[in-house]
Amino acid sequence: MTQDRRAFLTLAGAGVAGFALWGCSSQPAQAAERFEVTLTDAQWRKKLSPDAYDTLRKEGTERPYSSPLNGEHRAGIFSCGGCGLPNFSSKTKFESGTGWPSFWQPMPNAVRTRVDSTMGMARTEVHCRRCGGHLGHVFDDGPKPTGKRYCMNGDALTFRAA
Repeated sequence: MTQDRRAFLTLAGAGVAGFALWGCSSQPAQAAERFEVTLTDAQWRKKLSPDAYDTLRKEGTERPYSSPLNGEHRAGIFSCGGCGLPNFSSKTKFESGTGWPSFWQPMPNAVRTRVDSTMGMARTEVHCRRCGGHLGHVFDDGPKPTGKRYCMNGDALTFRAA
């Protein structure tokens, strides 16, 4: 009986691990679409820091509360760290308590979205309209007037004070 239970738990654990690995593999947005700014992988690696490369080009996620941009409250513009396109105004930034810079609305014609089915669930990914860099995700639990929470990775953005 103990061996049967141990075998069951081992198989169940392996199944969960396999599902997690399958769910975490993703196809970067930039591979499926054409963008105004295109660089080779080697050029992106040279241009970006390792963390920014992982987030922008490989759809990684920074640790919560790790970006100084989370606590940035000055007036200004948050732009794509890959190509410099202005993505968010500080006027739409709010404290979400999540540990990532959050906004209730992007700037006009600044971002695109697509369904991200990694992690075993459907989420809406946000990426830069001009270079395809992964910025974060958008959720339906934000403040008025949009009810949206654009939860962005700080290492995918730059900030320029007004």
